Amino acid sequence: MKKHNLGSSDIEVPSFAFGGNVFGWTIDENTSFRLLDGLMDAGLNFIDTADVYSKWVPGNKGGESETIIGNWLKKTGGRDKVIIATKVGMEMAHDKTGLSKTWIKQAVEDSLQRLQTDYIDLYQSHKDDADTPMEETLSAYQELVNEGKVRIIGTSNMSAQRIAVALKTSKEHGFPAYQTLQPEYNLYNREGYEKELEPFCHENNLGVISYSSLASGFLTGKYRSEADLSKSQRGKGINKYLDDRGFKILKALDEVSNQLNTTPASVSLAWLMNRPGLTAPIASATSLEQLQDIIKATELDLDSDSIHLLNEASAWE
Repeated sequence: MKKHNLGSSDIEVPSFAFGGNVFGWTIDENTSFRLLDGLMDAGLNFIDTADVYSKWVPGNKGGESETIIGNWLKKTGGRDKVIIATKVGMEMAHDKTGLSKTWIKQAVEDSLQRLQTDYIDLYQSHKDDADTPMEETLSAYQELVNEGKVRIIGTSNMSAQRIAVALKTSKEHGFPAYQTLQPEYNLYNREGYEKELEPFCHENNLGVISYSSLASGFLTGKYRSEADLSKSQRGKGINKYLDDRGFKILKALDEVSNQLNTTPASVSLAWLMNRPGLTAPIASATSLEQLQDIIKATELDLDSDSIHLLNEASAWE
């Protein structure tokens, strides 16, 4: 299994991160445990979650994903074998949001309790907070690192300009620096990352952990018409991909996956894993069958012709 360091840190992760947003949303605890066991068996020990997962489900309040992961860790006793990434900053309640020192210090304690651990490997700002001074946010992270509650920090959904401010602030004050960025990135959504964030991350040695790596399931090939949108709870968000470019991408994915005797999902993830500078794409699975597509992706060796075909089909310029 190919390993990558998270930014300039000494934390090594496999070339794939499992998205824990499905825990407590589209799958229950027992299914979540089976998937987590399957991931560990395959050497895929990098799990990404957030405090807010899955607050959007009726009856949930947030923290469900972390709670399930924590229960699994307690059951298996394998905390030192897992790299856990979680996030802070999305609204948990009207007074529990953003990146103020007060909220970060409270939020991390809540996450640690739910995860049933005394440290988080990668703690990420879930989104930018223009209302809180950068110094305040980063000084809060410094305290958490000094206390041993957080190993390294990262950010998500932040512009290159704002990350530059954060890195400059860290350097000037001796605060921990962001080591990773979590942007939306996949074969369909390329421009937002490639135009500014990709060269910036290369220049500053930031690890990149892409989310929405399968474009909410569109890149699995499951959705090819509006009639397919009722196939899952995520289907209603797929309509925006059903255009000429989307169909062109699916055609290229079909061609490559047929050549390699695999699935469009595996090829889509393998394309990301072959992107220079990308540390690990994030994707989820709700069954052991879907998990096999992920495992296959880590084993696929895309040749230059396949990568060229996919690049051309998904070109945004």
